[in-house]
Amino acid sequence: MALTASDLSHQRLRSAALGTALVFWVSGFMLATWVSRLPAIRDRLEASPAELGLALLAPGVGSLASMPVTGRLCRRFGSRAVVAALALPCCAVLVALAVVPSLPALGATLLMFGLCYGAWDVAMNVHGSAVEQRADRAWMPRYHACWSVGGILGAVLGAVAARLGLPVPAHFAIAAAACAGLLLVGLSQFIPDRPLASWPDEPAARPGRRARLLTRRLLLVGAITACAILVEGAAVDWLTLYLVDIRDTSAAFGAAGYAVFSLAMAAGRFAGTPITERLGRHGAVRAGGLVSGAGVAFTVLSPTTALALAGVVLWALGISIVYPAAMSAGGEQPDRPADAIAVVASVGYGGLLLGPPLIGILAEHVGLDRALLTLVALAAAVALLAPATRPRLSVGPRPV
Repeated sequence: MALTASDLSHQRLRSAALGTALVFWVSGFMLATWVSRLPAIRDRLEASPAELGLALLAPGVGSLASMPVTGRLCRRFGSRAVVAALALPCCAVLVALAVVPSLPALGATLLMFGLCYGAWDVAMNVHGSAVEQRADRAWMPRYHACWSVGGILGAVLGAVAARLGLPVPAHFAIAAAACAGLLLVGLSQFIPDRPLASWPDEPAARPGRRARLLTRRLLLVGAITACAILVEGAAVDWLTLYLVDIRDTSAAFGAAGYAVFSLAMAAGRFAGTPITERLGRHGAVRAGGLVSGAGVAFTVLSPTTALALAGVVLWALGISIVYPAAMSAGGEQPDRPADAIAVVASVGYGGLLLGPPLIGILAEHVGLDRALLTLVALAAAVALLAPATRPRLSVGPRPV
């Protein structure tokens, strides 16, 4: 029997939301922990840039392999079981990454990390979507904000560990134990997340026949996701290089520029809930696309570096809300919300894999600054397609 919002108290839903936010935080923290000690692992294995780059393809491949089937697992076993079955082993894999003896072993371990991590990502979004629907609140941006904060803290602690000379195995073992404990706390607050019984204005599927997954709406939401991830991922991979090579700043300033982007992303996601509830999800996505496009243009075209940094802030604030909104929209797919979220997440990861090389190839021919200006068109596409994210359920102001 399907659960509805009336079956769960508001306090229970708040607890479930906090548990979900904690699981998101752990996910961001774990990924940043691994990335923060990558230079030390590279040096221990004596890997060349080409060899390391090849190994670093493995987690993306693993994630893309596991994500599409995770929705089916969530429908069968529930998202809590899926997160427990994959996130907890991910902690053990993190420790293994610190002691792998060779580059092939690193690639194989990263493949396993990606398999677990990608499915974990889908499952926690499935649960987050179920909680926000039953509470009739736009909580998804806050979940993703917690992921960003976890990533920032993981990177900071990783830098501290490296500065203090803490061995990577000890660092990863401590982090993995902490992550496992926090995951158990978060999972204890999860609720059963079977789909809602029905959707307004949506024809029911025929008896014994499942509703079609790839609807026109979901395809448009996927297009929004792809554009948004390309805009976001371009900053992750190219912003520091742009500030150093094109703006002629120091390496320290380039790193600080990316830190500003990351902090603005987290701030934008924390503000995403009130913004979404005020403008509507589609209105927030439209505004986000326009603001982000303006930010990219400002970053590239402004005459001074200080003004370019202001553009970076707008770039991040605008795009920060779009991916969480796409997850929420996918979760409202009739009959098969978990599968729809898996599709949206897979598109997002695919964009992260393909986007940076495409920008790099274009930059080789026209320069990095002009290549980044193509992001303005992608942000405009987000704004144009925003009506596809219009909620099927009302999300209005309620007490937090």
